[in-house]
Parts: sequence; structure tokens; C-alpha cells
Amino acid sequence: MSLTHGMAGTEGTGYALKDLESRARDVKTPSNNEYYEDTESHGTEELVETKLSFLNRIAASLSAETKGIEPITDDEKTDDSILNAASMWFSANMVLPAYAIGALGPLVFGLNFGQSVLVIIFFNLMGLVSVAFFSVFGAELGLRQMVLSRYLVGNVAARIFSLINFIACIGWGIVNTVASSQVLNMVNPGHQCPLWAGCIVIIGATVIVTFFGYNVIHSYEKWAWVPNFAVFLVIIARLARSGKFVLGEWTSGPTTAGNVLSFGSTVYGFAAGWTTYAADYTVYMPRKTNKYKIFFSLVAGLAAPLYFTMILGAAVAMTAVGDPTWRSYYDDNSIGGLTFAILVPNSLHGFGQFCCVLLSLSTIANNVPNMYTIALSVQATWEPLAKVPRVVWTLLGNAAALAISIPACYYFSTFMNYFMDSIGYYLAIYIAIACSEHFIYRRSFSAYNVDDWNNWDRLPIGIAGTVALIVAAFGVALGMCQTYWVGEIGRLIGDYGGDIGFELGLSWAFIVYNIARPLELKYFGR
Repeated sequence: MSLTHGMAGTEGTGYALKDLESRARDVKTPSNNEYYEDTESHGTEELVETKLSFLNRIAASLSAETKGIEPITDDEKTDDSILNAASMWFSANMVLPAYAIGALGPLVFGLNFGQSVLVIIFFNLMGLVSVAFFSVFGAELGLRQMVLSRYLVGNVAARIFSLINFIACIGWGIVNTVASSQVLNMVNPGHQCPLWAGCIVIIGATVIVTFFGYNVIHSYEKWAWVPNFAVFLVIIARLARSGKFVLGEWTSGPTTAGNVLSFGSTVYGFAAGWTTYAADYTVYMPRKTNKYKIFFSLVAGLAAPLYFTMILGAAVAMTAVGDPTWRSYYDDNSIGGLTFAILVPNSLHGFGQFCCVLLSLSTIANNVPNMYTIALSVQATWEPLAKVPRVVWTLLGNAAALAISIPACYYFSTFMNYFMDSIGYYLAIYIAIACSEHFIYRRSFSAYNVDDWNNWDRLPIGIAGTVALIVAAFGVALGMCQTYWVGEIGRLIGDYGGDIGFELGLSWAFIVYNIARPLELKYFGR
């Protein structure tokens, strides 16, 4: 990995040296909503803010972040805390959604506890490495992930990925909100919180955090894991007291292999899901920050909560395998129902219900990155959209999630889960293309000219990236194994099929991109 700050050497294949005028450029591209003038103080040129848009002026008066997708300058890079970078993802994954993923191994894919744990360890590691790696780019280049993508997958392809990322942010926000509102709805029987009210509570809290931007988000995520972790410890204690946990029978053969692959695909998609957000949360870290420290702290910050919550979810699921009553709770209300069964009836009663409320609110920590990044994804899709301040897109994104979450609770929550399982495949395609570009063609951070972030004439066009995305999508379709669609290749694995959609998407994207990219460089030179 090219993690060393300021690596020397020539630029990657096909990248010509910038002309003298471009290299001498010393006036940064202005913010979309801010204007600057050059002044001189003690012989040093500075950028002085002279005007803000009306909406940004309001946001600034509330100490909210007004920066959009424009690069973060060295003067603005003031977050030197490695702990901030790691705790961001620690809290975002110490949550109900990650815990629910772990339960799928025994209850949906028929794996025993040991098999589920092995899948959780291996596929999480595969997914989280890309998140940690691209977080390094934020500190080094000061570019948001979807703007950075213009260098990694090409300008046109990056905008397609920005659009997909926008849909993914909304989709995950809806799925998480619906799940949490269902848990809240179970508490205090006879006087339950309505599903629609639960959605308002979750989205409303998300708005408060995401409105203020980077600094407040990091401050919130630094401590949001504490009550969540405490509830999980209570679950562990009650699980041990119940005596219902079983390891399950080890199985083998094609059908088990198919189930392992399908569960692994789900785990990978959750862990890798933060890849297209990664750089957004390290852009304010100084360039001098040790890149290896960023990478390995992020690996630890991601792995610890993912392993803990998913393995606990698998353990909880194993208790329902042999208990028809607890299984009925799961069938009626998914993992929230099963957790309610462990904590409330014949257990902790009122305190157990309080724990359920805390667990449902844990989703806020998972929703916050979605609803912050959604604004940046919209701005990165098309220049006119970037003229609208980030805070506006953040509010609109949360409003859209709320508007869809409420009817989804009552009518199509299952469809939303299926839809999000499908949209997650694009992450593998993105990772294959982006890593190919960095390691094969650019090779070091010196090959990225930040001044070109919005220059169509300097950025890679994106023909290779777009072709790779389209071809890889066919690979995904052939390898998928979902309730509504089983691909021709995926159905060949075992009795129920095995999901190898992300593996085929990743491999096909890698092959096609590395065939098309040299041709793009040869004929277009960028």
C-alpha cells in the first residue's frame, strides 16, 4: 500500500507532468458558496473569506460546518486525533444493524455458531481493509471520497458511483430506521410508541448531529458506543443465565458451502459499506499524520465492534434455534423481537425494556455517516447541485429518509431489505476499479494533483471505469443468490444456491478495467 506521506518519484503510467503554469498556480478553487480575495500579511499570501451564501451564513452562526466538496486546505486541517478517526467507525458499528447481521448466519443460512464466527471473521476483514485504506487518502489529499473517485474511477464513472452512493445512503438510512422503530414499538405493551413516531425520533436525532457536520459528528461518535456496549453486556449476561445457547452441529458439503458464501456476501457488504464514505471523515487530518497509524487504527476501530456485535448476534440466534418461543419472537419482529424475548419476559422486565430503547437508539450512530455523506454525494454528482449548501442537502436527505421510512414500516420493509442487499454489490466493483487505478497506474500520492479536482480537461475521462462497472454488473447478476433473484452461476452451488455476486463483480471489474484503462491512456492521455 502506498501509505507513505509525500512519496517521491514520477507519476503513474500515462500521466504527463503538469506544465509550469499549472504547477505555479497558487490561488485555490473557491468554495461553491464562499468567495475569497487575496491579501498580504507580513509578506504571506492568505485567503480571506469575504462573503457567504445566506444559508451558509445561518449555518456558520450555529457553528455548523459550511464546507462542501471542495478540497480541504492545509490551514483547515486541524483534526490531529487518531482516536477521532478510529472511534468514528467504532461507534457506527457497535449498533443494532451489525448485531442483526450476525444473527442471519444461524437463523437464515442454517450455519452453526462456529461456522458463523469463521465467516464473520474472514469476510469482515476482507471488507474493512478498503475502508481503512481509503481513509488514508482523506488525510493526504483533503478530498471527499466521491471527489477522490474522479481520480480513481474516472470523472464520468465517479458521478455514476456518486448517484449510486446517494441511493445507498438513503436506503440504509431507511432500513436502519425501520428496524429501530419496530423495536421501540415493542416496548411498553398497551402504550407502545407508534411506528411513525419511532421513525421521527430516530431521524430527528440524526438530523441534530449531521446538521453541524464533521466536528460534531466525530464528538458524538467518540462516545455513542458506550451505552450500546453496556446493553450488549446485559444481553450477554442474560444469554448466559438462560442456558439456551447451543453450538449447533457442524455440517459440510455443497449446500453448506453455498450458505457460507451467501452469509459471507452479506457480512462483506456491511463491512465494506463504509468504503465510499471513508475519506469524508479524515479530510481534516493534517497531511503529516502518520499514514500507517491512520490505517491500522481504522482497522482496529472497525474490526473490534464488527466482530463483537456480529458474533454476539450469532450467539443470540443460536438460542432461538432450539427454542420455539424465542424463534417465534424472531419470526414476528426479527432480531429486535428476539432481543426483547431475552431481556423482558421472565427476565429484566422494565429495565429490559429500557435496554431495548437504548439499543434502538444505537442506530443513530449508524445513520449519521449515511446522512452526512449523502450531501457530499449529491454535490459530487453534478456541478449545479454543488451550489446548494451541504446543510440543505443533509436536511433534504433526512427528510426523504423519513418520508419513505414511515410507509416502509407498514408496507414494504421486506422489499427495502432485499433492495439494499442488492445495491451493496457495487462496493466490490468500486474497490476493484479504485485499487487498480491507485496501485497499477498512479502508484503513489504524488500522482494526484488536487487542483484538478473539478477540471474536466485534466481528470481521467472515466470510459474504462464506466465499461468495467457495466460489465461487472452482469457478473453480479450471474452470481447473485437472493430471494427474488438467483443467478445462473450462483444457483449451481448446493441445494439453495450460493451468493458469489460480489466476487464475480470484483474480479470482472478488475479484468475489464485493466484491459480498457491502458487503451484510455493511450488514446486520451489521462
